[in-house]
Amino acid sequence: MKNKLVTLCLIFGLFITSNAQSGKVFDNLTMTSKILKGERKYAVYLPPDYETSERSYPVLYLLHGATDDHTGWVQFGEVMGITDEAIRNGNATPMVIIMPDADTGRMGYFNAGDWKYEDFFFEEFMPHVEKKYRIKSEKKYRAVAGLSMGGGGTFMYALHHPELFSSACPLSAYVGPLTMKELEKRMTRYKEEYTKAELKDYFEKHNAINLIESVPVADIKSVRWYIDCGDDDFLYEGNSLVHIAMKKKEIPHEYRVRDGRHSWTYWRDSLPKVLEFVSQAFHQY
Repeated sequence: MKNKLVTLCLIFGLFITSNAQSGKVFDNLTMTSKILKGERKYAVYLPPDYETSERSYPVLYLLHGATDDHTGWVQFGEVMGITDEAIRNGNATPMVIIMPDADTGRMGYFNAGDWKYEDFFFEEFMPHVEKKYRIKSEKKYRAVAGLSMGGGGTFMYALHHPELFSSACPLSAYVGPLTMKELEKRMTRYKEEYTKAELKDYFEKHNAINLIESVPVADIKSVRWYIDCGDDDFLYEGNSLVHIAMKKKEIPHEYRVRDGRHSWTYWRDSLPKVLEFVSQAFHQY
C-alpha cells in the first residue's frame, strides 16, 4: 500500500510539473479593424508562467506564409511544443508570441491599393495586442520573424520601422520583386489596375535589396538580423542577394544556408534557433 501511495504521489507530482511547464495557445482570437473594414483573426502563445506571474514579457511577432493563416505556426509549426521546450531548456526566455492573419488572397502583409495591411499592423494590431497582454513595449523587447511571405513581411517591417524591433528573423523569405517586370506580373494576379507611378513606388518600398540601399545604414544596424534559407529553396537567390547587399554595407547579420527546401520540416528546425537568437536581445547579453 505504501509503495502504491508513493507511486501515485510521483505520478501526481509529474503531472503538476508537466502542466506547470506548458504554455497556452489561443488560436481563434479576433479584433475589429477600421483600416481593413472588418474582423481580423490572430493567435497568441502565452509562456508557462504567464498566469501565475504579474510581470510583463518580451514579444515575438511570428508571421505565416502564403496559403496559410494565423493557425499555420500553431498547427504545422508546432510553436507551443517547440517554445515550451526552448524555455524549459534555458535556450529561450519566456515570451509572448503573436501570430496575425494576413489575408493571403490579397497582398499579404503589405500595403497595395486599398489593402492597407501594413498600416493595420502598426496602427491598430500592434497597439491592440500590446495593451491586451502584458507585453513590454520598448524596441529591445520586440522582435519579428516569419517564413516565406511572412519572411518578406519580416524584412519589410524591420526595414520600414527599425526603431521598433531589436531582432528580425526572415526564414526562406520572399524578399520582394527583384525586377519591375516581376512585380507587374505579380500584380496582374489580383485583377487590379495600378499606374506606373504606383508600381514604381511599391517596388521601392517592398524590395529588400533596394531598402538596404536607401535606408540609413545606422538604422539597419540597430536591428539584429538572422537570415535562414535552405539550399534547395526556390527563394534561395533572393536571400543570397540580400546577404551580399548587407555584406557590402558592412551590416552585421547571421546568414544560414542549411540542407532543405521550402517546407515545414525546415521551418520547425529553424524555430528553436530563432527563439534563442531573439532571446539574446531580450536578455541584453
